[in-house]
Amino acid sequence: MTERQKDRPWLMRTYAGHSTAEASNELYRRNLAKGQTGLSVAFDLPTQTGYDSDHVLARGEVGRVGVPVAHLGDMRRLFQDIPLEQMNTSMTINATAMWLLALYQVVAEEQGADITRLQGTTQNDIVKEYLSRGTHVFPPGPSLRLTTDMIAYTVSHIPRWNPINICSYHLQEAGATPVQEIAYAMSTAIAVLDAVRDSGQVPQERMGDVVGRISFFVNAGVRFIEEMCKMRAFGRIWDTLTRERYGIENPKHRRFRYGVQVNSLGLTEAQPENNVQRIVLEMLAVTLSKDARARAVQLPAWNEALGLPRPWDQQWSLRIQQVLAYESDLLEYEDIFEGSKVIEAKVEELVAEATAEIGRIQEMGGAMAAVESGYLKSQLVSSHAERRARIESGEEKIIGVNAFESTEPNPLTADLDTAIQTVDPAVEARVIASLQHWRDTRYQPPFNHPRPCKALEKLKEAARGTDNLMEATLECARAGVTTGEWAGALREVFGEFRAPTGVSSAPVAVPAEEGSALSEVRRKVELTAKDLGVGKLRFLVGKPGLDGHSNGAEQIAVRARDAGFEVVYQGIRLTPEQIVDAALAEDVHAVGLSILSGSHAQLVPDVLERLRVAGATDIPVIAGGIIPSGDAEQLRAAGVAAVFTPKDFDITGIIGRIVDEIRTANKLDPLEVLA
Repeated sequence: MTERQKDRPWLMRTYAGHSTAEASNELYRRNLAKGQTGLSVAFDLPTQTGYDSDHVLARGEVGRVGVPVAHLGDMRRLFQDIPLEQMNTSMTINATAMWLLALYQVVAEEQGADITRLQGTTQNDIVKEYLSRGTHVFPPGPSLRLTTDMIAYTVSHIPRWNPINICSYHLQEAGATPVQEIAYAMSTAIAVLDAVRDSGQVPQERMGDVVGRISFFVNAGVRFIEEMCKMRAFGRIWDTLTRERYGIENPKHRRFRYGVQVNSLGLTEAQPENNVQRIVLEMLAVTLSKDARARAVQLPAWNEALGLPRPWDQQWSLRIQQVLAYESDLLEYEDIFEGSKVIEAKVEELVAEATAEIGRIQEMGGAMAAVESGYLKSQLVSSHAERRARIESGEEKIIGVNAFESTEPNPLTADLDTAIQTVDPAVEARVIASLQHWRDTRYQPPFNHPRPCKALEKLKEAARGTDNLMEATLECARAGVTTGEWAGALREVFGEFRAPTGVSSAPVAVPAEEGSALSEVRRKVELTAKDLGVGKLRFLVGKPGLDGHSNGAEQIAVRARDAGFEVVYQGIRLTPEQIVDAALAEDVHAVGLSILSGSHAQLVPDVLERLRVAGATDIPVIAGGIIPSGDAEQLRAAGVAAVFTPKDFDITGIIGRIVDEIRTANKLDPLEVLA
């Protein structure tokens, strides 16, 4: 057998960042020393949503799900002793992507780098923020302009940078089927490319350079054959679309370039050791097929459903990739699925169905119109509700959750307090003090920044007109402007946007047939309303703080509605004060709080205290999210009626428990459940 050249491995990253710029810098340098070949920066929620660490909405969120970057000084510290010219850096940032890229460019310039050699990616896909992650700031029109301006700027000034990473990853986390994942991502790409073409900032002969820098960020679930076929379908549709719609002749420009984070939605809190084999299977979906292989792969950690992974957990995920790339013979062969009738049939089916759905979205006026009308969101909420129903009925099996639940004691989680990383609550105060010091001293040596008000006025002036916003943003970065000041200036011009929740239009996912679990809960809801002398029980679902992952809250809201509750759900990003005001104004019988970012320890007790002050102690408060068991005990001790975490997959059962808590709070006798 003739020896053939081994393919180069994909880029190996770990999504990382927490606490402070200094702590994250230390983590990055450690990961690079372990053989990681690129950086993937996680920013905290205030940075992602354009707030400084001392803003009221940032409370409890600083440094939790990523690193806080409030100004140029933070960015300098984040990349200290890391030569940016030699790095490939991915930044998971969307609404404030332009701002973070400007800070990155200025730090690179200070290092003496040639910015035309900078390589990396800014996520910058705002459509999926309206649909799933919830870190949007501005309305769709201005958001698309920020993306367009960044693409036009990078093509001319940072030609090796990927200015947008169109993300179907988060759509799958929000319930998307493979067809929806392909169709919605491609519809976003069409909206972005049309906007760049129509802006007049890029001549037609350079559109190939634009298309050649568009990358995708996808999800790989555990159905790895279907997922691999999905990747082949993605590539085929992209090739056709870029050739026919944009006239791109160079096949190199038309290549489907994607990175992947394998699925976190399917990771379980129950028997979390099973997550390791799930992660491996999901990685195979995007590496086995040479013609549809990912350019970059990052894997979640086995304990992500329990809390924040430690450096050791992230190292394990990196080693999983390295064993496949360096020990197996995977990279020695051409595409091993070429000529397979089974694979070809599945790919053709996905291409046909996704193309039809793309056509439907174009008829509505494209992705932005489909966001504003609520169509895309309601479709995702429906798909997610159907998946949850399949799990609850046992039709879809999740090992350790609804099948094979008996287990030996788990040595990995024997001491849960040490099985996850915890963020020191004192970090927030230190970050805020550092931010205040920056604001007070940015004009003085050694920084000598010009006064930021001039730069901010220039930014607002550019925003009111049609100039590319990147130059004004770079000026703000050099002037020592903060993240909150930059976003605040644009909020003044563009306004803010509250995305449709998709809850009211979602169809019924679980039938309430006679004798079913849902019909029993409906009966309990009706009897309790009667006992309280009200027409309907009212339930407020609230998302305090900046956590925009609303999938769980939406599923609870939809099921409560189907069980006969009147549901009050105002979407994401609310202060405890707003939630309590709404609970009192709507005269609700229970409040459900959903938090996945770790800020529950501060925000949930705040809601309880405000209800107490208002004399509304008869309204039970239920908490749900990624809440470690020690924290759950503290919340119950503080007065929370019940705590639910990802292991509680039976949503109908959860709604039943909420009715029980309403009865207890109102001193009603427990209801007998019919056998």
